[in-house]
Amino acid sequence: MRVPLSWLSEFVTLRVPLEELLERLPAAGIEVEEVECVGLDWDRERVLVGEITAVRRHPNADRLTLATVAYGAGRTIEVVTGAPNITVGMSGVKVPLALVGARLIDAYAPEGGTITLKPSKIRGVKSEGMVCSEKELGISGEHTGIMVLPDDAVPGTSLADLLGDTVLHVELTPNLAHCLSLAGIAREIAAMGCGDLVERDDAVVEGGGEASAAIAVRIDDPELCNRYCGAVVERVAIGPAPFVMRHRLRLAGIRPINNVVDVTNYVMWETGQPLHAFDLDRLRGEQGGAGPVIVVRRSHEGEAMTTLDGARRDLKTGTLLICDGAGPVALAGVMGGLHSEVTDATTRVLIEAAQFDRTSIRVTAIGQKLPSEASLRFGRGVPAAGCAAAARRAAELMRR
Repeated sequence: MRVPLSWLSEFVTLRVPLEELLERLPAAGIEVEEVECVGLDWDRERVLVGEITAVRRHPNADRLTLATVAYGAGRTIEVVTGAPNITVGMSGVKVPLALVGARLIDAYAPEGGTITLKPSKIRGVKSEGMVCSEKELGISGEHTGIMVLPDDAVPGTSLADLLGDTVLHVELTPNLAHCLSLAGIAREIAAMGCGDLVERDDAVVEGGGEASAAIAVRIDDPELCNRYCGAVVERVAIGPAPFVMRHRLRLAGIRPINNVVDVTNYVMWETGQPLHAFDLDRLRGEQGGAGPVIVVRRSHEGEAMTTLDGARRDLKTGTLLICDGAGPVALAGVMGGLHSEVTDATTRVLIEAAQFDRTSIRVTAIGQKLPSEASLRFGRGVPAAGCAAAARRAAELMRR
């Protein structure tokens, strides 16, 4: 598990230097295999926050543009870029800017490596810097476009001050399932006397009636599903999650997808409770029923379903499933189904927070060759007590 310290600091305030914490964590069964310092290699004078003030066409290339970028104290620079998200007429967008002399990841080298920026001419136009993708900065493998920074980023600020972080790569002994979360690791640090727990205000604003009015839930196999909680969020507008959330997920090794899916992953990292989001309007009811229904049951002989990765899954009899009135919509605790996935057209979401039998989830994940962050946690044991709180936390983040 990857633990960004800036995110962990929302759960525990360290009393000891990081070096001492790293020495003491193994005694609690928490091995830190690597300490990754994001932004340590960024030149503080040459890798900065920039603001695009104008974009015009390249005079000699249809697929290139010329972006004028301000970087504080009245300084501007014009750079050549072929990024598809930098378009003619754009202005006011904050981006990472690297000046001549900065060292970056070589995004085009098949075996990695770095490059040092030098003045150049691209199709006859001088370029003395570049706007950067996440891959060029070493934040993620994303290189389809230039990284867009939050609107309140101040031009000229060192990018290391804005995005730099320390990420612990943690390995846990099997008995420490509760540490597959920031809250769990924070509690261990506090118990060791190395920090003080932060008093968090995770207040939830609820309204609009009971979730049970929108969907019914039935657990047909309580031996394998001890608890199933659902929260309904309506009038959802699918789009990117807030910048801080997306950046933290990237540091944790999770690819951002959209605001709904990102919230479920974010809350899982915070609490250790895996969540799943269904498009409520795509869930079906049982024949003769009044509305959509969720049924937690074992699979019947010959059943199959298509998971979110597009693969058809032939199900071994007895596999624990999440079903609607017409059939399977998720492999319980492992992966959701394609039929009920959240899409750009989604406006109503059902948030699932459940407790599943650990052995059942391990058997499903191994049998389907489908490991996931959710199955890792369920396979080690997730207590039922946290289901409702995690669902409420996710609903509140989606509401915001």
